[in-house]
Amino acid sequence: MKQLLARAFTRAPDQKQMPSSQPLIALHLGGRAAWSGRDYSALSREGYQRNAIVYRCVRLISEAAASVPICARRGQVCEPGDPAAKFLMRGNTMATQTEIMESFYGFLQVGGNGYLEAALVDGVPVALYALRPDRMNVITGRDGWPTGYEYDASGFKRRFRRDAATNRSAIHHMRLFNPVNDSYGFSPLEAAAQAVDIHNEGGRWAKALLGNSARPSGALVYKGGEGMDRLTDEQFDRLKSELENQHSGANHAGRPMVLEGGLDWKSMSMSPADMDFIEARREAAREIALAFGVPPMLLGIPGDNSYSNYKEANQAFWRQTIVPLVQKTARGLEGWLQPFFGDDLRLSPDLDQVPALTEERAALWARLGAASFLSDSERRQMAGLAEAQA
Repeated sequence: MKQLLARAFTRAPDQKQMPSSQPLIALHLGGRAAWSGRDYSALSREGYQRNAIVYRCVRLISEAAASVPICARRGQVCEPGDPAAKFLMRGNTMATQTEIMESFYGFLQVGGNGYLEAALVDGVPVALYALRPDRMNVITGRDGWPTGYEYDASGFKRRFRRDAATNRSAIHHMRLFNPVNDSYGFSPLEAAAQAVDIHNEGGRWAKALLGNSARPSGALVYKGGEGMDRLTDEQFDRLKSELENQHSGANHAGRPMVLEGGLDWKSMSMSPADMDFIEARREAAREIALAFGVPPMLLGIPGDNSYSNYKEANQAFWRQTIVPLVQKTARGLEGWLQPFFGDDLRLSPDLDQVPALTEERAALWARLGAASFLSDSERRQMAGLAEAQA
């Protein structure tokens, strides 16, 4: 603000007097909005790192999805001691399995792609790692389908090839549906990028407004008065000093300005009420939440009454967002690990361990218990339980 005022009130060295036909104008123009790009770095910076709505959406999804255990089966019984289950629970020496899966789901939401690496010893997976998607390049063959991956970390490149004979690969690539690219996924954050920009720019505008005496941009126009058609040098310097010292900055917000000698304030931008930035930011926040599949009620966004209470919103979040995501992940991990641990391996999320779904599970058991026309074996099968031992 001070720099702009200084430039506005600085006369040219050879300009001793102002022409009587030109009024004095103190001009302060607002900055141009800077819209973020659509690459991974820009989305991460403007979205996850600088937007509280995106940050909370990604954290909610990644932490919730990572909390769901993956069950390994060879038949109908979940086997915690299965080699595939032990591998998935092992993690690595620097991160636990939960931290790895949180990173994997977070990368998936921010970049649309998630990569897991299996550290192999004698062809057997022994440790699990989550890799950054911006460092990974997909290597495609002549037919356009991926044949391997190249990971570039600080100039050190590693290549991972898929064994054509055994179909084994140290890299598992999971991507969200992308209608215009066969190799890379499309992230929810990219779909909500415009809403993120609106939300961020609204916050920057509000901060700049507070820093500029909590008033929109405008101009001081000298119309002349008391027989004078221009400001004297003394009047010019005094006006400049008062604007800089008494009417600039958040500490002077709301201080009235006394205009005299033909000075008039002309607003040159819309007022906050006209622009309605608060409602615009809330609408942008709801659009961001919609792209990620998070009910706005869970984010504390006012004005959204789609759900009668918090419990219904939470159940909808789990059923419509988390459960499909972990089921897709489990099926992808199953296809990735079968060449290592056997084609009879089956992976599925253990939804019985999810506290948010206990009421639905109890309602299912109540319905099955009341169905007298079903046998005990049929009830157990419909409930997803193994057959009772004789």
